[in-house]
Amino acid sequence: MTELLVGTKKGLFALEGDPGGPFEVTCRAFAGQPVEYAMRDPRTGRVLAALTSPFYGPKIFVAEDPAGDWEQATGVELPEGGDAALERLWVIVAGEDDGTVYAGGDPGVLFVSRDGGLSWELQRSLWEHPTRPEWQPGGGGLCLHSIVPWPGDPDRFALALSAVGVWLTDDGGGTWRHGNAGLVPRYMPEDARADTMALCVHDLHRAPRRPERMFLQFHGGVYRSDDAGATWSEIGAGLPSDFGFPMALDPADPDSAYVIPLVADMDRVTPEGRVRVYETRDAGATWTARGDGLPSEHAYLTVLRQAFDRFGEGPGLELYFGATSGDVFGSGDAGATWCTAAAHLPPVYSVRASA
Repeated sequence: MTELLVGTKKGLFALEGDPGGPFEVTCRAFAGQPVEYAMRDPRTGRVLAALTSPFYGPKIFVAEDPAGDWEQATGVELPEGGDAALERLWVIVAGEDDGTVYAGGDPGVLFVSRDGGLSWELQRSLWEHPTRPEWQPGGGGLCLHSIVPWPGDPDRFALALSAVGVWLTDDGGGTWRHGNAGLVPRYMPEDARADTMALCVHDLHRAPRRPERMFLQFHGGVYRSDDAGATWSEIGAGLPSDFGFPMALDPADPDSAYVIPLVADMDRVTPEGRVRVYETRDAGATWTARGDGLPSEHAYLTVLRQAFDRFGEGPGLELYFGATSGDVFGSGDAGATWCTAAAHLPPVYSVRASA
């Protein structure tokens, strides 16, 4: 039995089912409120959800079960006296040491919890970084949307911000360096500065069994790094479009990646009205369309950056994604075949799968 936590425009939905078949909605929380992201901490089973209240702003809530009582976490706030406001929380990620959880949001902020998400503090070195006055928001805001730990090393992780590029740390966030070499912003003038930070990264992932291998979806371009994000090579040839938002990897195969292309930044729907997930098993040298069971005619769906996830690995890899149409699709055989896991939900913002 697999659990899906689906954050939507109108609440959090918990779904349960067997891979490859329909799922049942087991509960709904935060009815009517935008739930940007929700996840179950694999270490403790605790559920954490990021909401954006139209009255109180972004908050994080914690529960032992999505159908149970929720507790609002403390410390999710910016320093008093400044001009900036906390606009949105994009992602919550479990760290590599016990109790550590990270959350990223807009305006380009990183929060850290050392007690499993009950209390948080702002990561000051990023907030006070000397380059921050040069940071520019992407179309969705100045969002820190990807937090990528290094397996087994709690001090080493990567971040991706739109539109500020990739940031790397080896000392737990004490210091930061860029990881942008090779990224080409085709939306910028040809005479743009070579060291521009106006780099609109859409999603960032690391191969767990070869952690120096990383994959990145860019605002026009799919990339791979073989040196832990220091340099990047474009691997989007063979896709119907190299524009899109989410990615997923097979933990068993460091040469694997899955993307869901959209037409372009001005037409953010699935190409040719066909919903297809594209898979590479050779690190981006070739791509294969996987669409058996997915809508294939007059289906112009939009899939957001946090709305694609995987569970398990290898031949039994499960893949799940949701669309702003309110549909959720799933595969229990590494993308070979698909089915509709749920339909008629509110627009889907995020999908996270667990046991």
